[in-house]
Amino acid sequence: MPGFRVNTNVNASGPLFDGRAQRAANEYSDQLRYRVATEAEDMVRARLAQVLKHPTGYYESRIRVERAGDSYEVNDGGVVYGPWLEGTGSRNAPVTRFRGYATFRRVKALIDRRAGGIAQRLLQRYIRRM
Repeated sequence: MPGFRVNTNVNASGPLFDGRAQRAANEYSDQLRYRVATEAEDMVRARLAQVLKHPTGYYESRIRVERAGDSYEVNDGGVVYGPWLEGTGSRNAPVTRFRGYATFRRVKALIDRRAGGIAQRLLQRYIRRM
């Protein structure tokens, strides 16, 4: 049977082989989630500054980014009237005329569109390490 055996020594070294690339990819993934969440937090605060009629500062001070499993979440810290302001509470329309501001829902849609750009800008820092 014709053929031959290739017997060469391959030197496998560098970021792909010693784990640096995987660590950088994991760090990038976590940092991307955090950056998107913090930008969303800023957007929620900006939107609230536009829509709240008589802001006291309390609700705005409760907006924060929290770790949620392997990701991050932007929330209002469980403020009791948060669902009413958002428009998802039991006392919103049709019970009252107030439909809510839909701040978190609107920001979610906006941040989903911006996430790709954030990812590209952040990737430049990590690509060198990979």
